[in-house]
Amino acid sequence: MAISNWIHKTNLRVARSPVGTWFRLEGCGHPKERKGSYFFTEIRAGLATFFAMAYIISVNSNITSITGGTCVCPEEDMGDFCATNADYAMCTQEINRDIVTATAAIAALSTFCMGLFSNLPIALAPGMGLNAYFAYTVVGPRGSGMVSYSTALTAVFVEGWVFLGLTLCGMRQWLARALPKSIKLATGVGIGLYLALIGLTYSAGIGLVQGGVDTPIELAGCVSFNAETGLCDSSDKMRSPTMWVGIFCGGILTALLMMYRIKGAVILGILLVSIISWPRTTVLTYFPYTELGSSKFDFFKQVVTFHPIKHTLLALDFDLAGKGSQFGLAFITFLYVDILDTTGTMYSMARFAGAIDEETQDFEGSAMAYMVDAISISIGSLFGSPPVTAFVESGAGISEGGKTGLTSCVTGIAFFIAVFFAPIFASIPPWATGCTLVIVGAMMAKAAADINWRYYGDAIPAFLTIAIMPFTYSIAYGLIAGITSYITLNGFIWCLEKITGGRIVPPNKDESDPWSWKVQGGFLPPWVSRAAHGKKDFWKADEEYAEERIATGEAVSFSSGSEERVALEKGHEPTTTPLKSE
Repeated sequence: MAISNWIHKTNLRVARSPVGTWFRLEGCGHPKERKGSYFFTEIRAGLATFFAMAYIISVNSNITSITGGTCVCPEEDMGDFCATNADYAMCTQEINRDIVTATAAIAALSTFCMGLFSNLPIALAPGMGLNAYFAYTVVGPRGSGMVSYSTALTAVFVEGWVFLGLTLCGMRQWLARALPKSIKLATGVGIGLYLALIGLTYSAGIGLVQGGVDTPIELAGCVSFNAETGLCDSSDKMRSPTMWVGIFCGGILTALLMMYRIKGAVILGILLVSIISWPRTTVLTYFPYTELGSSKFDFFKQVVTFHPIKHTLLALDFDLAGKGSQFGLAFITFLYVDILDTTGTMYSMARFAGAIDEETQDFEGSAMAYMVDAISISIGSLFGSPPVTAFVESGAGISEGGKTGLTSCVTGIAFFIAVFFAPIFASIPPWATGCTLVIVGAMMAKAAADINWRYYGDAIPAFLTIAIMPFTYSIAYGLIAGITSYITLNGFIWCLEKITGGRIVPPNKDESDPWSWKVQGGFLPPWVSRAAHGKKDFWKADEEYAEERIATGEAVSFSSGSEERVALEKGHEPTTTPLKSE
């Protein structure tokens, strides 16, 4: 009881402090305070997000180092791209250590800034999927792809600044708001299934499923793999001890703790499975007696160490002579995948956190969130990292009660600590976080109930969005499928209705969700409109304008729904004759 009282009083004191006001914790007195947000809850949520995505430290370094980074392959070994060159392999190990530091560093910086400036519980890090495209297609294993590692980093660097320009002109904000309601709801559900699939696979999960030969995907959970196919033998399936400890200790136990509202259930599950998996003498160890396992264990034993970035720092190459087309292809692909992937993820996480304004279909701090994300892409490339993006694992922290940017700040601090404790955090096995991702996916799937399944013009695009995301292992492809099918179906209906003068329409057309490209607030971000009209403090939100003008007794001609809402809540009415335009 004494501890409970102390926690309650501390939450209240922090909420009334400048920190609480900045992050709008409940009890701070701010008109837009986040209900249900408390200091210790935000800390717990931030740690949950960190532990759910800590695997990216090791996974991203393993994937990116496949490229060979800045290591140079001797001309005499170019036939097999140094596949058997021992010196090249040793250099690649150094690249791997560099990317461990780079991943933790850029995740720390970008996530902390996301929380501090946008006040959203969304974490950033080098993106899964994007890093695979970077490593396997653009650069290629040991530099066998389209362009060199340095040229690919240059494409990422340029893409980040173009991304920032699109944010400043309002394109990303408009896209998030203008997407049809069914697509937006389906995006969250699709990301939930995508997250669950990640948690069920070998690369970042418990290994319950794998790719198949006769079927696209099949049951796995085996101890050993067939040397020819790389898949489980049918007689060996569902026998993996790591899979079972992940299911029972990381999945069922975590779910039961959550059902009983035990705080920190997600963190407890991840830590328990990790601790069980660290001893080398067990059958489910993360450090088997192999060359790779011994290398991981040697790194793990260092516990506290800082590995400076030696080879990948500032490795950009702006000499594009003779490789402009390959550079352009990489740049365009990174750009469009990032636009759809990051925008969709951020919107879904904001909805999951309850930060969406249902009237404007925008979320608080959206412009700043998109700008932090864009700048982080370019900074990450300077460290040698593939594109940074919003992480769906942010849902782990949101499910723990995270509602403000304080959650992200805690996650960012944890990643900063991980720079010095990389051996520990890089040793959290994927089966420790796999079931956590499945549980978060289950919670995100509840948005499917709000999709308009009555009208096929909304239902089919929504279903394609949900299905394509996990089936193609890409959030961007799911959005592309949903948007193009929506335009095709509803565009045909609209054209036929106009041609026939409204005589041929679907019988239940009136049940469709209304849509218009003319979203409330216009195409440009509100701050651009305020700056264009000479507002010196143009960075302030509409709500702050309304409150200041009402407090001074100034007559108000509302320029947005948010201004009007604030005024009406305070008992004011708009002027019948608009005054000076915003």
